[in-house]
Amino acid sequence: MTAFHTIAVPHEDILAGRLTMDVFAADLWEVYKGRAPDEYRDLTRFFQMTYQTEGLSNLLAVVEKRLRGEGGDPVIQIQTPFGGGKTHALIAMYHKAAEWGANRVVAVGTPMAPTQTIWGLMAEQLTGSQAGFEAPTAPGREALRALLDAHQPLLILMDEVLEYSTKAAGERVGSSTLAAQTLAFLQELTEAASTLGRVCLVIALPSSALEHYNEGAERLYRQLQKVAGRVEKIYTPVQEHEISQVIRRRLFSSIDTRRMQKVVAEFLDYAVRESLLPAGVEPSEYRQRFEASYPFLPEVVDVLYQRWGSFIAFQRTRGLLRLLSLVVYALKERELPYITLADFDLANQEIRTELIKHIGPEFNGIIAADITGEEAGAKKVDGELGPSYRGLRLGTRVATTIFLYSFSGGVERGATLGEVKRSATTTSSPAAVVAEAVELLKGRHLFYVQQQSGKYFFTNQPNLNRILLTRMENVDPKELTAEEQALLKKRVGGKWLKVFPWPDSDADIPDTPDLKLILLRERNDALMEAILKQKGTVPRVNCNTIFFLVALESDRVALETLMRKRLAYEMIEGDRTLNLNPDQRKEVKEELKKARGDLAEAVRRTYRQLFLPARDGLKELDLGIPTYGEDRPLDEEVYEKLRLDGEILERIAPLVIRERYLRGQEYVLTEQLVQEAGLIEKHLAYVGGEAWEQGIAPGVKQ
Repeated sequence: MTAFHTIAVPHEDILAGRLTMDVFAADLWEVYKGRAPDEYRDLTRFFQMTYQTEGLSNLLAVVEKRLRGEGGDPVIQIQTPFGGGKTHALIAMYHKAAEWGANRVVAVGTPMAPTQTIWGLMAEQLTGSQAGFEAPTAPGREALRALLDAHQPLLILMDEVLEYSTKAAGERVGSSTLAAQTLAFLQELTEAASTLGRVCLVIALPSSALEHYNEGAERLYRQLQKVAGRVEKIYTPVQEHEISQVIRRRLFSSIDTRRMQKVVAEFLDYAVRESLLPAGVEPSEYRQRFEASYPFLPEVVDVLYQRWGSFIAFQRTRGLLRLLSLVVYALKERELPYITLADFDLANQEIRTELIKHIGPEFNGIIAADITGEEAGAKKVDGELGPSYRGLRLGTRVATTIFLYSFSGGVERGATLGEVKRSATTTSSPAAVVAEAVELLKGRHLFYVQQQSGKYFFTNQPNLNRILLTRMENVDPKELTAEEQALLKKRVGGKWLKVFPWPDSDADIPDTPDLKLILLRERNDALMEAILKQKGTVPRVNCNTIFFLVALESDRVALETLMRKRLAYEMIEGDRTLNLNPDQRKEVKEELKKARGDLAEAVRRTYRQLFLPARDGLKELDLGIPTYGEDRPLDEEVYEKLRLDGEILERIAPLVIRERYLRGQEYVLTEQLVQEAGLIEKHLAYVGGEAWEQGIAPGVKQ
């Protein structure tokens, strides 16, 4: 499939990586001074890269009408959230005013010194001198009207007035302040502009609390609104539904519509087939949204603009452009048909920094631990999904998607499984694999992902995985030993064999005719040989009554891991200081129950290597893989295995007794026959007392 950057061709500054924030930071004063980047200073290029929104088109039409003397609003207030496009709108009016042949005044509060006055600046720009307007007190409406009337048609553009007023509040003017004089001037200016048919005053005021600085600035802001609000009309340059077009116009120089529609259609076919579309959204509606946002999946714009854009420090339009320009630059050599949230490279320092500054530096470590680090859980899942999907990096794609859905300046956070699938999947793989990746990440590998009310999200608090891992690492080895002993005790019955777990020496095992099963934590041939040869310092007689069940080394790690897990879950369940939500407490109970069940099978799977005496040393047998759900005592399984393999005889034929023990003899003592079970001839099968009785009785009759 064709790469997105050959369909939506990025502007040269994007391709070249000229991505500093000032490229996207519109500054009316710098445009007026001729120092702004070409994107803002040059009229033709500015409008080539500007999407004319409904609000901006309406705004320009109203201003043009006013400057031509055909009515229109004399005072306009542009009010948007922080980074919402107000300065961009002022620059558009500045350029258009030149086309319309109007005079222009530009007053931007940021570069102004606190001792300067806006009226002095205005007079100097219109006449080349501040004569008559030098005083730090407001000049009065009549003086202003005369100045404005002499320079009609006139467009007055004011930005960052609150910034200037905050500084001017520190300058005393008699018993007043320069800020108070500025408020008086603005009232005079709005009244004067309203009396002149071809004068238009446009004031940009923020609507974000972040730009109000402090309580004093808040009071000034309310006063400015009150003064301007007497005759103003508020316009919002960018509506939310237009943001995709604004982004695309600024980042991309051209779009091949036919090829774009083909990519969108292929995604729609896949999304419908895999049931990926949002609930209640028709394919035709999603197609329109995707075509408007291409090369970005609609969710890219939605999540960044609505969620990340709700952070008070996130400059919505500007911040969005900056972040997406970094993403496009990072992906410009990749063969991606379109861009999703999963394609954001969180290992890229610049991209990560743009996000981290809104949520806290601790997330640098969290991203590394779960997503980008060499041992990150997401990378482990990349390799666990099988060779067919390994190159798709689905673990990383899923984790990245969840991360970007996780944050907002409000209460909304997290992604549903459907949202994760839509962004993390690729059209070359079934969406079900993404669901599998989600389960692997949530269940074992991610330490900072939580799940609540059907949504997955990152936090800076460790989840159960991390808590569990920490508790598992802190389990004392002595606790593991005691746990294994307790498990073995539960798994033996003693009905057929007398069980001796973990003996230290041969002296611990009695030399008796009854059957004995020795349990060993690991294979120890020297100890087994010693037990068969002797009891302490005395040679052993009943060696054929001894069998060894040894733990397989290859399965011991799994057993110990399960024991650690069970002990850790028990600690978590009993720790009331942990701030676990109801879903997590339910998960702890379920996992603890599962661990207890798994342990019974794990003991049997581990203790399965069977050794018994033979002529030339030890004979080895294997109990085999346990049957799922079977919970028989270990000694019963051993006895059954030995019986089926002919190592234990429950009966002996009369003919065998006659041929072996009575050949050339008139009789043999029954006591002698029973003792035969323990002969040092270790190749003989064990014969119990009942087996002798069942062989002797019919033999005597015969």
